[in-house]
Amino acid sequence: MLRWGVLSTAKIGREHVIPAICAADDNVLSAVASRDAEAARTLADRFGAPHAFSSYEALLDSDQVDAVYIPLPTAMHVEWAEKSARAGKHVLCEKPIALKASEIDRLIATRDETGVLISEAFMVTYHPQWHKVRELIEGGAIGTLRQVDAAFTYFNRDAGNMRNVPELGGGVIPDIAVYPTVTTRFATGKEPQRISATVDFDPGFGTDRYASVRADYGSFEQSFYISTQMAQRQTIAFHGDKGFIELTAPWNSNLYEGDEVRLHNQDHRKTDIFRYTGIDQYRLEIEAFGKAIETGEREPIFSLEDSVKNQRVIDAIYRAGEEGGWVEV
Repeated sequence: MLRWGVLSTAKIGREHVIPAICAADDNVLSAVASRDAEAARTLADRFGAPHAFSSYEALLDSDQVDAVYIPLPTAMHVEWAEKSARAGKHVLCEKPIALKASEIDRLIATRDETGVLISEAFMVTYHPQWHKVRELIEGGAIGTLRQVDAAFTYFNRDAGNMRNVPELGGGVIPDIAVYPTVTTRFATGKEPQRISATVDFDPGFGTDRYASVRADYGSFEQSFYISTQMAQRQTIAFHGDKGFIELTAPWNSNLYEGDEVRLHNQDHRKTDIFRYTGIDQYRLEIEAFGKAIETGEREPIFSLEDSVKNQRVIDAIYRAGEEGGWVEV
């Protein structure tokens, strides 16, 4: 039984990851830490965790915790992932795990020194719909892939939300550009070579609120837009010469029409639909993480080396927005 501790009472933990820990086989919530002792105790009691701590350090010192989930503000991820690992805890850290690709090298060194597992929490890579997309593309179901189009948007102008606070690592690019990027890389097995982008900043918050991105993968191109100040939308399509693939809920599972992968043929007269009902991608992530610790088999887990590759794309989007034209990844 893998005993989990959670650093902070963040919404994603409360609504998604902690329930997944409680539902997952061979995993249990052991502790919650918050700088607000009452908040820690309240959340621990809500999910039946026996321990609540009024500091993150106290949780890391506890011998009742084997692994730590970190949903802290982005700017704090590297610091607390490293502290957790050096305390002998395995680490699952919310995305993005860092604000620069170079910062992840520090975590790789820490992982190799301590021998613990450190992984960025890309739950989408554990969802069977994305494995199906990869299988279809690899199997030639859409022929030669030429274009990937995507959009991911929501509306949030809350000044107190960390996504709108530059000092906490806010901005639309670190928050959600990671998703069309990581899933396209995952589904195709390819890496983008260069990026062009238009980036718009909110003059009040100082954070990026919109970006339009083109990514050149060599054999195909990807285009996507993202925003924190547009009506909510999620869509992605992989378009080849023999057909195309669409997903109805590509990143936030169980939204919209449910989780479906739709394969359309060349003349759009035939559609095969692959449905995934009742999938909890967070639970799958937790169970895979626990199994990797138990068996020592790391291959299914999103690696820090993969995190570096994904973050290089995010870094390139910012550079392209500043410099104009194409920039190398």
